[in-house]
Amino acid sequence: MKRKLGALVTSFAVAATVLAGCGSSNANDPKTITFWTPLTGEDGAYMDNLVKEYNATNPEIKVKHVVTSDMYTKISTVLSSGKGVPDLTIIHADRVPGYVKQKQLEPMTAVMQAQPELKEANFLPQAWGAGNIDGTQYTVPLDIHSNVMYYNKDLLKKYGAESFLDDNNVTIDEILSLKGKLDEGDYVVNDALIGWVMLAQIQNLGGDIQKDGKPAVNTDVMRQAIEDVKKINDAGLMTPFGEDGYLMFQSGNVLFSTDGTWSSTAHASVENLNFGVTNVYSASPDKFTNRASSHMFAMFNSEQRTDEKEQGIAAFLEFIRSHSVEWAKAGQIPASKEVVESPEFKNYMQSFFTSNEEETKSLYIYTYEYYPYIAEAVDKYVGDLIRGNTPIDEGLQAMQKEVEDKIGESNGGAAADSGK
Repeated sequence: MKRKLGALVTSFAVAATVLAGCGSSNANDPKTITFWTPLTGEDGAYMDNLVKEYNATNPEIKVKHVVTSDMYTKISTVLSSGKGVPDLTIIHADRVPGYVKQKQLEPMTAVMQAQPELKEANFLPQAWGAGNIDGTQYTVPLDIHSNVMYYNKDLLKKYGAESFLDDNNVTIDEILSLKGKLDEGDYVVNDALIGWVMLAQIQNLGGDIQKDGKPAVNTDVMRQAIEDVKKINDAGLMTPFGEDGYLMFQSGNVLFSTDGTWSSTAHASVENLNFGVTNVYSASPDKFTNRASSHMFAMFNSEQRTDEKEQGIAAFLEFIRSHSVEWAKAGQIPASKEVVESPEFKNYMQSFFTSNEEETKSLYIYTYEYYPYIAEAVDKYVGDLIRGNTPIDEGLQAMQKEVEDKIGESNGGAAADSGK
């Protein structure tokens, strides 16, 4: 009851913030930068802290952080009306190509000119590159947040699997080697963020999700990735379908949990959970990939945004670039090289993923224009496919059709040709 009541109070608080933000006239206030984010979790509080720290420097134009649930829908609404468009937003990397194609984003050219340190050389390459379309920079990255794999140190020792981590590449074959060796109720891996895991396997197998600009979901590579992960389930080594594998890891019954960088803070709060972090398991002994994304600062087209506000936005983003170690507290990997190379960042578990060039390169951000449709379809179907609830060929055909139908709807009914 207490948990339900807390959630209810939280929902009211978020709703109040959202309503206040959407009804605010700050977008027309020359001394306030209205800043919308979709950070409805604990990360919103860390962003609040960063904004407070910046405003405490007494800038000429202060920043107002507005947590906006269902932000992409609200953005669409304000863009259609031309009223209430925020001065600054955080969007995800996979949204950039679509917004640019619709000519809804303003380039960061003036912002970068105002603050010369806001440049490619000062940011992690994947994060910066995801905001560059045809040579124009449309975003400044805040972070990289990634699918990673946590491991239970005590269970690895118990089952003699510590050597799996010798090369930081746990393979599916190594996982399968534990078949028949676990106590009842223990499992090798859960199904947390299984869609992200599958998209990483596509890269490990040398594949892609598009071919010649068209979606490629019903492919031999996707089939192979599903079959490889399905072996783990068929061997009885994956947490049961419908069970909360994330909580089972926190309860000490799972060796590996494939959730996100942002989960490190939650895992750390669990008493007696002796854990570490490594790369997501791979079908290949020669390559590992951690499917990632990026929170990116962006400016939607707005007639109300003045040159002075753009100067203020530039000053705020430069502050974030040099002070975003605060963002690491949310379990994120700051995109700023200055921060990730600092001694302080090395105190955070996710610094493992910027500890060398190979690790940094493993953070893979999909930038295909229709990636959001593909990710949604993979998340929808992949659980049933690896559990054997749906035949693989049937599921792949359904995924491909669903993606093509959504692309057709977004393009006014001109359905995309099959990617296979």
